Parts: sequence; C-alpha cells; structure tokens
Amino acid sequence: MRAIISVWDKAGVVGLAQALVDLGMEIFSTGGTKRSLEAAGLPVRSVAELTGFPEILDGRVKTLHPAVHGGILARRDLPQHMEELARNHIRTIDLVVVNLYPFLETISRPGVTLEEALENIDIGGPTLLRAAAKNFPHVLVLVDPADYGPLLEKLRRGEVDLEERRRLAAKAFQHVAYYDTAISCYLREEEGFPEEFTIGLRKRQALRYGENPHQQAALYEEVGQGWGIIKARQLWGKELSFNNFLDADAAWAVVSEFTEPTVAIIKHTNPCGLACHPDLAEAYRRAYSGDPLSAFGGIVAANRQLAPEAAREVAKTFYEIVLAPGFEPEALEILKAKKDLRILDMSQAGTTPDRALDLRRIGGGFLVQTRDSFPVEDLSLRTVTQREPSEEELRDLLFAWQAVKHVRSNAIVLAKDKTLLGMGAGQPSRVGSVEIALKKASERSKGSVLASDAMFPFPDGVEIAAQGGVTAVIQPGGSVRDKEVIEAADRYGMAMVFTGVRHFRH
Repeated sequence: MRAIISVWDKAGVVGLAQALVDLGMEIFSTGGTKRSLEAAGLPVRSVAELTGFPEILDGRVKTLHPAVHGGILARRDLPQHMEELARNHIRTIDLVVVNLYPFLETISRPGVTLEEALENIDIGGPTLLRAAAKNFPHVLVLVDPADYGPLLEKLRRGEVDLEERRRLAAKAFQHVAYYDTAISCYLREEEGFPEEFTIGLRKRQALRYGENPHQQAALYEEVGQGWGIIKARQLWGKELSFNNFLDADAAWAVVSEFTEPTVAIIKHTNPCGLACHPDLAEAYRRAYSGDPLSAFGGIVAANRQLAPEAAREVAKTFYEIVLAPGFEPEALEILKAKKDLRILDMSQAGTTPDRALDLRRIGGGFLVQTRDSFPVEDLSLRTVTQREPSEEELRDLLFAWQAVKHVRSNAIVLAKDKTLLGMGAGQPSRVGSVEIALKKASERSKGSVLASDAMFPFPDGVEIAAQGGVTAVIQPGGSVRDKEVIEAADRYGMAMVFTGVRHFRH
C-alpha cells in the first residue's frame, strides 16, 4: 500500500507516518512535510519519484501529474482501469493525507497584499483531496488530524468499512468547499448579489439545546467574518446558550448604534431599557428605569469599558449576561461575585461592516439583503406640522429613531432625555404598539417624543400618543392618509418629522 502525505498543519503527522510505516505502507511526500518526516528518521520518498518530474514554479506544480492522479482515481473493480495503469507503469495510491495552505490565516493579517493572498491559494492540495474523495470506495482520504488516530485503529484491525470511507470523503469535500468559499469571499468584495455564492461555516461549539430543550443546536462561525458576537471573549460564567447568543447579538447591535456612552438592557432581542449619558453609571440607571420589571433576567450591554461604579449598579439586579468592550479590574471582580452571571468582553468584536449581507432562512432557501445601515446623520428630516420640534425634542427624536430600528415591528418607542421610557413591539397593529409603549411609560410619557419604525396608516396612533402626553413624533411618512395624520398632530400642537426612511425588523 502507498500513501501521499502533504500537509501544511504538521500536527500529529510524524506519529501518523510512523504508524503507517509500521503497517508496511510506503510514503511519498513533498516540500516541508517531506523534510519533517526525514528529520524524524522516517523512510519517505519524493513525489517527484512517482512523476519522474521535478517540482517547478516555486512548488506551484508538484502533484498535478497522471502518475499521481491516475494512481488515485483508478477504480480497482474495473479491469480496464487496472490494465491502463499497468500499460503506463502507474501504481495505485491507497491513502491521501492533505491539509491546505493557510489562506484564511494569511488574509487575516493586517496589511496583507493581494500577491500574498494569491500565493497562499492551494491548488494541488484541493485536487488531491477531491480525487481521493471521488474514489473513496478504494482510496482513503484524511484532511483532519483528529481523524488520524481512529483511522489507524481501523487499519490495524485490517478493515475500514465503506461507511467510514464515505464519512471521510464527505469531510474532505466539505473542507475544500469551505476553503474555496473563503477565497471567493475575499476576491468578490463589493459584487453585491452574485448569481451563485456559498456560505462557509466552521463549528465553534455544540450548544446544550436550541431555542427549546427538544431542539439540538450548535454555534458556527462564518468564514472570513472577523466581527460581532462570535468574537466575544467570555471572562466569567457558565456556557452561553442558543438564546443567550441571540440576545447578546441584539444587545451589541443596539449599543453599537450610538457613538456616545450608551447602555442597553435587552429582553428577547428587544431593548426594554436604553439610555445615553456621559456617565455610564447614570446611563445604566436611566436604562434600568425604562422597564425595571422586564430588566430582570435580561442582558446588559455597554459601548464603553465598564468602571466599578457602573458595575455596582448592574450587580443590584439579576442578569444573564453583561457585555462591554472591556472591564476595569475592580468592576470585573464586582461582577464575578454574581456566580450565575456571564461576562463577555467585546473589545475584539468591532461593529458589523456595511458590506455584510443579511440572510434570512425561508422554506427551501434564503432571503438575502444588504444591512439596514442607514446612518442617522444622513437623514433628510422634513418637518410636516405647523410646529417645528424644539432643540431638545429633536435630540430625543433622533435618539428614539436610532432605538426604534432595533425593536421588532410594528415598533414604537417613547423617549425623553435620551432615555427609553416605553416600547411596543411585534404587534399586528401599530396603534396596539403605541398603547403598550404608553402603558410602559405611564406618567413619564408626558413631554416625551415618539418614534415609529414605519408610517402611521391612520391618525389614531398619533391621537392616542398625544392624549398620553407625547409632544413630538418621528416617522417615515408615505401613507395615503399622511394628510389626516399631520392634521391630527396639528390639532394637538405636536411636532412631526418625516424621515423618508423606514426600519422594519420582522
């Protein structure tokens, strides 16, 4: 039996090769792998001995040869294949062990050039893997060092069943597909919506269960996406659950929306508390005041490093997770006193780039869209009522507009002093969301402003808001009844601003 071993990741390869030699297998190799095996004192021959041709073009061409691929692809159960091999003096190859050039690691380095990236695109390796995987009933293929030991055990027993061969082949094809996806994503850049594209995912960890205990789940990282909750570093607490990841992702998205110090409290992916203030501890207190009942068991997120004062405030309430781009040592110790609290450092998470596409699964496929990343500073606001908003109202209207973007539709937010006072989400009617927001805000709704993620189809929502003490409204506009809605606002002396942009979040 003969094997080709050519790996970038040398982990475990010497032990594998030694075991294969002990089993009587003849080993052929290339470049750095060959040198590693020779340094370990193992008998290894050059692939050039198989091909009768030297490596050329700085190693770009070394295994792309009929003597290699004929030996891999020949079907042992077809006499004509075996006769062709004999006529051409080609012997079979029974095992291929390959992993690929570090393309992802290369493009992850700051300042990497296109030339460096291209030089780290493996050609021969994927070809070897695909050839061996195609002929898996006759050829074994290994791409993952974790499979070395289990396969050796089967080889020592004298038989590798078809099911195991098929599993290893599927793993090899998937590995090549993931690798090719990384390259495609890197080269595609700003193409937008290509006719074909793949999503490369690598498993990060198994999860105890999904949204419900009867659902199985795992966490995967998307190839080439070095940002977001996936990059969180857990400093304390038990393992994150499926729902923890969903809520933490929503929490980080909310606080990343704001440039000034901001704290959000998230429950079931919606912000039930949100506030901006130069003092982060005060921002937390204001966010908590938005809905203390819902805050219990939620997630706290900040977009600034957490100091001891803020940590002490947070520690007064039970939360599942606290996340921030760093924690002062004393603040971390304060939070660690809460044994059931999970603490996430988001300093390496960054923010979601605008180029990232948003994918939503539907039956049989995906809906794909660009991110809802319309910056608040790019809004062309238009006052449509007789009264212009005051400076304070306009400040709060813009805060509310940034907040409502992160609330499930139909979304309504009430705010004052850059603090979320009440929120209505996910209702089948917009007026229902207004009523919920007013109920949450209670007496604090007097003098507040309102943001609606989409247009008011009827004047009733605005009328109810005015009766609850709301003084100004920001909404996209565009309803066939805009005139009636504006007239209702004028009757109550409200200011109303149209954005011309909506923020549906289903």
